[in-house]
Amino acid sequence: MRYLVFIAIGLCLSIYTTAAPIDRELSNPKATVEAKALYKNLGDLQGKAFLFGHQDSLAYGFDWEKLPDMSDVKVSSGSYPALYGWDLGRIELGEPANVDGVSFDLIRDSIKSGFSRGGVITISWHIVNPVTGGPHSDNKTQAVHEIISGGKLHTQFIASLDKLIAFNEQLKVKNADGKEIWIPVIFRPWHEQNGEWFWWGKGNTTEENYIKLYRFTVNYLRKKGQHNLIFAYSPDRSRIDMENFTRDYMWGYPGDKYVDVIGLDDYWDLGHEANKTPIAEQLSIFTKSLEQLVTIADAKNKLSALTEGGNEAFLIKNFYTQHLLKGILANEKTRRIAYAMVWRNATDGGYNKKHFYVPYKNHPEIADFTQFKQHEAVLFEDELPTLYE
Repeated sequence: MRYLVFIAIGLCLSIYTTAAPIDRELSNPKATVEAKALYKNLGDLQGKAFLFGHQDSLAYGFDWEKLPDMSDVKVSSGSYPALYGWDLGRIELGEPANVDGVSFDLIRDSIKSGFSRGGVITISWHIVNPVTGGPHSDNKTQAVHEIISGGKLHTQFIASLDKLIAFNEQLKVKNADGKEIWIPVIFRPWHEQNGEWFWWGKGNTTEENYIKLYRFTVNYLRKKGQHNLIFAYSPDRSRIDMENFTRDYMWGYPGDKYVDVIGLDDYWDLGHEANKTPIAEQLSIFTKSLEQLVTIADAKNKLSALTEGGNEAFLIKNFYTQHLLKGILANEKTRRIAYAMVWRNATDGGYNKKHFYVPYKNHPEIADFTQFKQHEAVLFEDELPTLYE
C-alpha cells in the first residue's frame, strides 16, 4: 500500500494520522462479509487517503462510447478511477437501457470488471415519476404519498423494487477460491431530497413521507436478502444554509439504522455557474461544508463522502489541485472523507455541449488532473489496497 511507504520515509506527516482504527459496523447486521470488509477498510483509510470516483466512466466519454477498456479518466491519468458510479433509472420500467442510454447489460458487465480490478461500486436511481410516467425531474405531480405503504401505487412500487433486485442479484462473481460472492454496492437512493428538482424532493412531499419512503426501500431490500448493499444518504449543498448546516442537512434523515455513508452532493461550492460567490470564497465554504459533514458522520460513527460533485467544463482552471484537493486536504477533519465522485463525461458534451467533469484526450486540464492523481492522498484504481478482505 503506497501510503505506508510515505509513512516509512517520514514524508507528508500532515496528511497521515496514527489514530487507531474506529470500531465501525454497517447498519445491516446481515451484511455480506465483503460488504463489511469494504466498509471497514474504507474507514481505516480515513485521514490517510480518499478514493476518486467518476460516473459512467466505462460506458462513454466526451468523444467516444461503447469502446472496450476505455475511460476518459484512464486516458487522462493512466488509471481507471477507484470508484465507479452507475445509475439504474428506468430499470423499473423493464427497459434495456438506463436514463442516460447505457444498457443494463453493459452496466452489469462493467460493475463486474471494475470489481475484478479491486474497484468500488456506487449506484443511484433516477426513477421515473410513478404517477405520470414522466422523468425523475417531473416534479409537477406529487407521487411519494402514492407509493409508500397505504398508497394507491404501493404495489406498483414494490414491483419496481423487484426489478432493481433482479439486477442486483446478477452482481455475483466467483472469488479466488471458487466461491460465489456478491459484489458490494454503495447504494444511494432518493438523493438530493432537500432540493425541489426531483419528484421525491422537499416541496414535492412531506418530510414524514420521505422518511417512510426511504425506510421502506431499505427494509424491503433487506427483507429480500440484498445484503451486499451499503446505504448512502446525500442531500444537496445548494439547499443548505451554512449557518444552519445540520438542520438543513438532516431534512429527511431516515435514522442511523438505515444509513451507512453520510454523503453530500456538492456542485454549488465547486464553481457552479449559478453561484456568483467569488471562487476563493467558494473554496472556503466547500471546506466548511466538508467539516460539517464529517462532524455529523463522526458523531454517528459513519463514513463520510463527497457522493457527487465536480466543476462542469472546468470553469475553474486547475480545478482538481487548486480547488477540490485543497478543500479536501484543508485540515484533519476534511481529510476524513472516504471518497469523492465527480459526474459524467457526456458524449459530445451532452445537452449543453459542455457536460463533462474530467479532462478527456488532449484537454488542457490533463496536466492538473495528472498532478491530482499523483498526490499521495488521492487513490485511483491502480493504487488501491485490498478492500474486500
